[in-house]
Amino acid sequence: QVHLEESGGGLVQTGGSMRLSCAASGRTFIPYGMGWFRQAPGEERKLVASISVSGERSRYSESVEGRFTISRDNAKNTMYLQMDNLKPEDTSIYYCAALHLLDRDMAPVVGFDYWGQGIQVTVSS
Repeated sequence: QVHLEESGGGLVQTGGSMRLSCAASGRTFIPYGMGWFRQAPGEERKLVASISVSGERSRYSESVEGRFTISRDNAKNTMYLQMDNLKPEDTSIYYCAALHLLDRDMAPVVGFDYWGQGIQVTVSS
């Protein structure tokens, strides 16, 4: 089991920035890929960004490409999502997710087994 806990959400104005953190604990000695998802009311949960075990590969959804940056610090078992130029449509609950991976250089898209409890991000217009 890998336990995930998000932090850093809240309220920000349009055009502002915010950084989310996700701390992992438990069986973190087994390599794991990670990702950020978000879910707005009445919508499906969608992948925002993901990052490989090594931290050297990442992928982004089209809606956040160029504005969001995913990163991880394996020494701290922590993943980050730097969100810049935020827009009202970025308002959602953001979830941290993880899965064990053998390929250290694959940014995962599906198959996430572990989830955080979610954290609210609200962008005011």
